[in-house]
Amino acid sequence: MPPPAGPALEVPSRRVKPPPTFAYIIATLVGLHACMASTRVTASIAVLQQGYPDWTVGALLSLYAVAPIGLSLWAGRLSDRYGFHRPVHWAIALSLVGAALPVLSQHLGVLALSGLLTGGGLSIGAVAIQRDAGQRARDAGDLKRVFGWVALGPAMSNTLAPVLTGLLIDHLGFRAAFAFGAALPLAAAWAARQVPQAPPNFENTAAMPQPAGGAWSLMRMPVLRNVLLVNVAMAAAWDAHSFTVPVVGHARDLSASAIGLVLSSFAVAATGVRVAILTWSARIGEQRVLVAATTLATLVMLVYAWLPGTLGMMLGSALLGVALGSVQPMVLSTLHQAAPPDRQGQALALRMLFTNVATIAMPLAFGLLAAATTSAAPMWLMAALLVATRWPLAQLRQLASDRG
Repeated sequence: MPPPAGPALEVPSRRVKPPPTFAYIIATLVGLHACMASTRVTASIAVLQQGYPDWTVGALLSLYAVAPIGLSLWAGRLSDRYGFHRPVHWAIALSLVGAALPVLSQHLGVLALSGLLTGGGLSIGAVAIQRDAGQRARDAGDLKRVFGWVALGPAMSNTLAPVLTGLLIDHLGFRAAFAFGAALPLAAAWAARQVPQAPPNFENTAAMPQPAGGAWSLMRMPVLRNVLLVNVAMAAAWDAHSFTVPVVGHARDLSASAIGLVLSSFAVAATGVRVAILTWSARIGEQRVLVAATTLATLVMLVYAWLPGTLGMMLGSALLGVALGSVQPMVLSTLHQAAPPDRQGQALALRMLFTNVATIAMPLAFGLLAAATTSAAPMWLMAALLVATRWPLAQLRQLASDRG
């Protein structure tokens, strides 16, 4: 079912360059995501530098997903009711406070609180931005292009933030790197102010029937349920990479700048594949891309431990970036088409909830597994889990075939 026609707003249709309003929406997402990415990289390296064991890094990374678990469904209802601005204001406030705290102190407890706040802020903002962006699409092909632009936001922040953060740590210290992260929500606030105000959706939400279970009733839909399973596995694979690179890099005595380059090679590749999606969105199918992505990610994760030096890790991370970077536009497009038009925010919130549940459990498991075995073991675990995603992927393809 193609998405319904939205209001007469600027829509990125067959152009690769987004129109001005949409560009400000993406800039808002970049600011929020770069804040979280910069703070997370800085906190991870700071914890290792202070002598804490590897499992502490996993526990710290898990905290970036705790607040989203409690806030995601509320954020979905908020975005369905109020649209873009009110949720984004909440997101900017939480991110700013969370990123500013480590400027004052890098105590482990402060870093933990920072992770809670910046993770929560990003989740609220992302749900509102994704919903607003999807409603600007005019058809199913345009929907993939729109979400290609939405996916470029995190990709661009992941490209720049780790490199800049690593350079700041090496040359100016941890406090300067945290200050850089704290400035990014202010940039997001400026971009959000450029987006025109839209009236709250009071009438539609008041009349909208709320079935038993609220957002959870959406899980009865087979397409939505299976695509969420695939998304959780791929998000956990992304977390496995984020965990493994600093730990393996530290064990190999790589500098913070080198670790940042490895992480950025992943982000550059993810950005490149999303640019390709913008160009070829009308010619690619969601299920075909998801199958190819899981296959490539599985193979790379199996051999990542044997990749030599910084250049080898950069190559492996780039291939993973191609695989995992292609997933988000396909998942968001499928979810947006599967969900009822007046409950798209709640469907996106479910995705955020499940992703962050995995993000809490998996990094902690990665830390314990790495401490008990080898630092590359999380990659091998994720390769096995990605093989298991073949079942929901087969279900998605069958459902698509039945509809066709």
